[in-house]
Amino acid sequence: MNFIKNIFARVWALWGLISFVVTFLIIFLPSMASHLFKDEKKGQMYFITVSKWWMNVWLALVGCPVSVKGKENFIGNENYVIVYNHNALLDVPLSAPYVPGPNKTIAKASFAKTPIFGWFYKRGSVLVDRKDERSRIKSYDAMKKVLTMGMHMCIYPEGTRNRTAEPLKQFYDGAFKLAIDAKKEIMPCVIIGTKEAMPANKIFYLLPIRLKMHFLPAVSSENITAKSLKENVFNLMRDHYINESAVN
Repeated sequence: MNFIKNIFARVWALWGLISFVVTFLIIFLPSMASHLFKDEKKGQMYFITVSKWWMNVWLALVGCPVSVKGKENFIGNENYVIVYNHNALLDVPLSAPYVPGPNKTIAKASFAKTPIFGWFYKRGSVLVDRKDERSRIKSYDAMKKVLTMGMHMCIYPEGTRNRTAEPLKQFYDGAFKLAIDAKKEIMPCVIIGTKEAMPANKIFYLLPIRLKMHFLPAVSSENITAKSLKENVFNLMRDHYINESAVN
């Protein structure tokens, strides 16, 4: 049975790649029209809307529809530092489109060099080369600017995909220092199902599995150290992930 499952997952991954490329080419020019907006925030909101249309179609085609809970935790015109757990590459196309409101995601600068897709990738991201100190400083300032403009800033505090047996990898400090410096609350988001649909330890593998995104109540960054804030958010996300995984 495992042999058949693995064969199917590779064939399904091929279908996922083909459908991803075809649907991307359809939405590419409409998404680039976001550059025509003089107001950066409105342009980004338009870009996120197009991205959501794309993901709704593509995720349905690959049998991985996503259900989103907790949008009521976004209050009025407030914007947040949103932090996600990171189990698979499939997390990336999920994170930004399903956030209520304009947002940008911290992302690897190297991906922006990909022909055509790199333009799309760059439009929705704050780029960083983690090996370059100047790039890290520049990206940190850019993230603060995103928050100052009233947009959400999306970050994976684990840094890379979680390849361990633990529910979450230990978090880095950056997202929590940013929230404190910018005087913004942290909005935790737990993504469930991507670890099973696209395991990080398997190459070219995809299974049709229902996905979930749960936005948890915002956590204040006032009168707290980055270390304590990080630990609080980590515990909240880990417990929620464990509880939801047990239900499934």
